[in-house]
Amino acid sequence: MTGNLQFIQGWMIAHPWALLMAPPAQGEQSNPILSFLPLIVIGAIFYLMIYRPQKKRQKAREELVSKMEKGDKVITSSGIHGTVAQVEDTTILVQVSDTTKIRFEKSAVNVVTPKNAA
Repeated sequence: MTGNLQFIQGWMIAHPWALLMAPPAQGEQSNPILSFLPLIVIGAIFYLMIYRPQKKRQKAREELVSKMEKGDKVITSSGIHGTVAQVEDTTILVQVSDTTKIRFEKSAVNVVTPKNAA
């Protein structure tokens, strides 16, 4: 019997998460916070690894698009390369060749290279 007990104790030490999942002793109430602890941990991991980095990228992109000005080189989400000829509130006019200009929504711009960047 002691060998069996030592095995269980050793297993519990090697796998501490099993203690959180163990049923409460007879006559004791289980802690409801410990029941939700795995969900809380998964939520925190989701927030730190997925949500925050995505918000940072989105904020940086919005800042880049809002600072767009005439003469900047852009690449749209459809892969069209050109130079900004005119900037309005929600749209831009992109010159793609000497005689061709296309109007795009600012949200369609993926990459902006400022005109003074080398």
